[in-house]
Amino acid sequence: MSSSYQVIARKWRPQTFADVVGQDHVVRTLRNAIGRNRIAHAYLFVGPRGTGKTSTARIFAKALNCTDGPKADFDVNDPVVKAIGDGSSLDVIEIDGASNNSVDQIRDLRDDVRYAPTQGKYKVYIIDEVHMLSNQAFNALLKTLEEPPEHVKFVFATTDVQKVLPTILSRCQRFDLKPIPAGLIIERLRKIADEEKVKVSDAALQCIARMADGGMRDAQSIFDQMISFCGAEIAEADVLDVYGLVSAEKIAALAAAVAAGDHPGIVALVDECDAAGRDLVRLLADLQALVRQALLDAIAKGGRSELLGGVALTTEQLTRLLDGLREGEGSVKLGLAEKINFEVTLLKAVEASRARAIDSLIKELAALADEVPVSSEKKKD
Repeated sequence: MSSSYQVIARKWRPQTFADVVGQDHVVRTLRNAIGRNRIAHAYLFVGPRGTGKTSTARIFAKALNCTDGPKADFDVNDPVVKAIGDGSSLDVIEIDGASNNSVDQIRDLRDDVRYAPTQGKYKVYIIDEVHMLSNQAFNALLKTLEEPPEHVKFVFATTDVQKVLPTILSRCQRFDLKPIPAGLIIERLRKIADEEKVKVSDAALQCIARMADGGMRDAQSIFDQMISFCGAEIAEADVLDVYGLVSAEKIAALAAAVAAGDHPGIVALVDECDAAGRDLVRLLADLQALVRQALLDAIAKGGRSELLGGVALTTEQLTRLLDGLREGEGSVKLGLAEKINFEVTLLKAVEASRARAIDSLIKELAALADEVPVSSEKKKD
């Protein structure tokens, strides 16, 4: 039995520049380059997974090769555009750098670029995970990248730009794609839910966006899995149970206990989360995010914040608290006794936040000394 089912991440992949979410700076620059006929020969898209690097590269290829192009606002029903979208275009060649990383394969590419495009104006080579190419492959590509034929454009994508040779970087226009804000992810998922006739609570969408860590593709994949699990109605509790997340209310309660130095409260909440099978590594990351938010609030308000359960903490205390949580991250992730390491990390962070920096103590003592009246005997001396 044939099926036309497509996973949501593929079905809702951006098809035009207008569909790209959270990367306005990239879209604007590419649209302007096309409109002003200032199209470079090589581009490098850098960013975390799921932020739209490959999708933006394909859209750019459509804009370059569409009928009567290049033009940014192309017709999605254009046969050339459709061919690029379904991967049948001979003029847009996608290469996986992880599996095509040898020098021989790059030499074959170097030979192929000499041939003119068959249908569009340009031959566009999209090389994904370009950092996986070997140094020999990079070197084989250099000459072509430096002086490519007029009809050839390169678009590279990478999640690890540090591994790309500087000689390659210097020959490309670089675009950094940012993690997508949670609000935009929720907005997009809400639109998808409405179209797919799925009822989902706002709290559930917030959980999914939190899990996605700025990646739209990850968010859509999680949402797709939740539809398989729940059917046509998704609640927050379902997402929490499937992925072992802790609710926002419980994270706030734990943050308040940490801020107040409530050791029994901390241990009780950790016991509760562990007994429910929650992901303590993820809980630590969520707790760090909440403390960071309080730190930014303290900086904005002149040095003090009450975001963590109404407990007033100074910028110094919040900095020490956040530093303590980050110091214990490795032991929680890699240690054998995850729960114990998590509890110790929280308790150490509490003590660190209550410690006083030597320089601040010296300043306070100096200020107190200035306020103490000088005795009459010392005045005579």
